[in-house]
Amino acid sequence: MEPVNEADIDWTETERDDTHFRRKKLASAAGGDRLGCSLYELPPGGNSWPYHFHTGNEEAIYVLSGRGTLRLDGDEYDLREGDYVALPAGEESAHRVGSDGGETLRYLMLSTMDDPDVSVYPDSGKVGIFAGSAPGSDAPRVVEGYYRRDDTVGYWEG
Repeated sequence: MEPVNEADIDWTETERDDTHFRRKKLASAAGGDRLGCSLYELPPGGNSWPYHFHTGNEEAIYVLSGRGTLRLDGDEYDLREGDYVALPAGEESAHRVGSDGGETLRYLMLSTMDDPDVSVYPDSGKVGIFAGSAPGSDAPRVVEGYYRRDDTVGYWEG
């Protein structure tokens, strides 16, 4: 694999409700397979993906510039340049990043890319299921969907 430069990668932008960020999938552009890395920019007042945790994949955050907040396992922490946060798989790593300052928050999000994985969204009571490729991957999936946790049915039902 040869090096890629973030300047050569196009931004994707997500804006919906209180979620607003730009992202460059660095690992994907470089041909990464088992380790994901994306560059994120959150404008002032912007937030990352909804509050969630992964049951199978570990993530980590490294702040490059700006200031923000991290909602982590129900608590809030200030984030600033040079901060690193490990987010092992599991409920205690439920997280969401926000930019609360007057400047853009710029950070790297790293992740293992293990397949399958389940993402849990405590605020909305949903789960996301991914099989065939990990969350964040551009590869096709065998199973993908989001479901309400309360909509469970018995194994033999139906």
